[in-house]
Amino acid sequence: MTIADLAQIAFRLKSTDRAGWLRVGVDHPESVAAHSWGMALLALAVCPRHLDRERVLALCILHDVAEAIIGDITPHDGVSRQDKRDRERSAAATLLGAHPELWGLWEDYEQQRTDEAKLVKQLDRLDMGLQAQLYAEVAETAEFTESALRGIDDPALRALLRPRPAADRRSD
Repeated sequence: MTIADLAQIAFRLKSTDRAGWLRVGVDHPESVAAHSWGMALLALAVCPRHLDRERVLALCILHDVAEAIIGDITPHDGVSRQDKRDRERSAAATLLGAHPELWGLWEDYEQQRTDEAKLVKQLDRLDMGLQAQLYAEVAETAEFTESALRGIDDPALRALLRPRPAADRRSD
């Protein structure tokens, strides 16, 4: 697959709504691409100096690329974890297999081999938790915040999910 082909397929993520937000009734939720952008922004702000920031940013961008082919599968879709993993791996191989560096990054994230991948996993949860706080005014999002907190073990990242008064959220 050429880079142009990869881009054209991956760009579908710009218009792929995050399924969890749709499930709880958020009208016009963020896209999968917007979620990856949010993670990248968080990475710029919180990436520790001892980690490779460029790698962290690349992992943020690539972590959900398979969803351009398979869609955003949630735990409520009746798909087993293994089946979801298999579908994601097949889709990622289709998209990234001809590009060993990109494939290796995706595999790193999936297998959680490096400290960078482990940080990105937590940023994935943090982005979801912060987005849940924004959507809390229009939908019941406590399950997302609770899930985010379960997936974040870094105290500094957990602290970013502290509840904010409604007046503070409106002034953003």
